[in-house]
Amino acid sequence: MQPTRSTPRLRVYVVEDDGDFREEMLFVLSELGFEMHGFCAAPAFYKAFALAPCDIAVVDIGLPGESGLSIVSHLRGAAHVGMVLVTARGKLQDRLVGLREGADAYMVKPVHMEELAETLNAIGRRLRAARLANAPVPAEKPRAGAWRLLEGEWILSDPEGRRMKLTTSERAFVGCLFRRQGTAVSRDELIRALGGDVFDFDGHRIDAIASRIRRKAEKLGMSLPLHSVRGTGYALVS
Repeated sequence: MQPTRSTPRLRVYVVEDDGDFREEMLFVLSELGFEMHGFCAAPAFYKAFALAPCDIAVVDIGLPGESGLSIVSHLRGAAHVGMVLVTARGKLQDRLVGLREGADAYMVKPVHMEELAETLNAIGRRLRAARLANAPVPAEKPRAGAWRLLEGEWILSDPEGRRMKLTTSERAFVGCLFRRQGTAVSRDELIRALGGDVFDFDGHRIDAIASRIRRKAEKLGMSLPLHSVRGTGYALVS
């Protein structure tokens, strides 16, 4: 097995109550160039995260006490943290729930360590690109009637000035639509914007992200002009 290069090293926290599997992930992924730390349950993870946030969290769903889905939901507001669910639950509905809660990837056990490493690297590349794009920008004057992406495209603002924080995947999705605002964007183009491969990407994830963004906007009282285009993909039409 050849080491996967990851520069700079990504800090990855693993939350897994199966000690043998946790130690396997820590050992193999450390050999592949990641900075690894493991935890058996949510409390220890939260304590470590508060002291030194990770780049990516790899979380099992069936944890004792607080579930992995709850952890992902809590981290969803931390825009610079990637999240991978690793679980024995392989049904479609379970996958959709995990992605809707905010996971960047959903992997079903048994997991191949090389595939997990490449998944982490793909998320890491998106995170690094997002951080570079998130440089300070001059304050913008409000423009009546305009939807805007602010603060390096991490904030979506409606014409009334209401704001919604975006996660890494939501930012990539919305940013792609903004660049083609007023026209339909294909699913393949959205998949590429999310850093995926059109041949093996779970297409349901596109719909899950769109649904999650709509629900967040609705809770904030924002009338998001996000429309599905049958046979094509999605469009943002102000």
